[in-house]
Amino acid sequence: LIRIRAAALNALDWHFMRWAPYLVRPMLGWRRPRVKVRGVDVAGRVEAVGAGVESLRPGDDVFGWCSGAFAEYVSAGEDHFVSKPADLTFEQAAAVPLAAMTALQGIRDSGRVAAGQRVLIVGASGGVGSFAVQIAKSLGAEVTGVCSTRNLELVRSIGADHVVDYTRADVTRTGERYDVIFELAGTDTPGAYRRLLTPTGILVMSSGDGGRWLGPLGRMLKVNGLSYQLDGN
Repeated sequence: LIRIRAAALNALDWHFMRWAPYLVRPMLGWRRPRVKVRGVDVAGRVEAVGAGVESLRPGDDVFGWCSGAFAEYVSAGEDHFVSKPADLTFEQAAAVPLAAMTALQGIRDSGRVAAGQRVLIVGASGGVGSFAVQIAKSLGAEVTGVCSTRNLELVRSIGADHVVDYTRADVTRTGERYDVIFELAGTDTPGAYRRLLTPTGILVMSSGDGGRWLGPLGRMLKVNGLSYQLDGN
């Protein structure tokens, strides 16, 4: 049981509030929301624990994810939370979980980034992108970030080796090749990114708009088809 001190908003919450895409309505509830309290990112203090909990105790400051973060108290499994570093405020810690986990899954798990590889992160200044840049660098990759003019210095400051201003240059036409591309923003097609990949390169997409019915799943389905083509080559 966690007493909530801070909670963060995500695109996930926005999609749920819009009740879209329609494809996910069976999970959300057809006529009214199944989950009455929104929110997933949370930071707070442990109030009580069950008999089987070993890593946390009442009074511990923690952060993590759960269902219903926009409340005063929330309960979830022990594996949903970790201890909050003392040098992070509750507000800072609450902004970490979903964005950081998405970045970790995209860079480490799906992208399988390794030392010496060239990695392109499209949307490098966003919530997920800023974590992705730092995770890729920590794994030893050479990172190129794509962002707008006002965020160039931000992306450089978190470790990007190269930065592309999408308002002035089209990254799909630079002629560069990458071992991993993590696409978090923009409207370029999967085919356009394919031209930037090395023969064994990996494209990971975590954004897109497929309309009210499919949402981002529309573009993700295209990526699945692309992956089979790449394997065939």
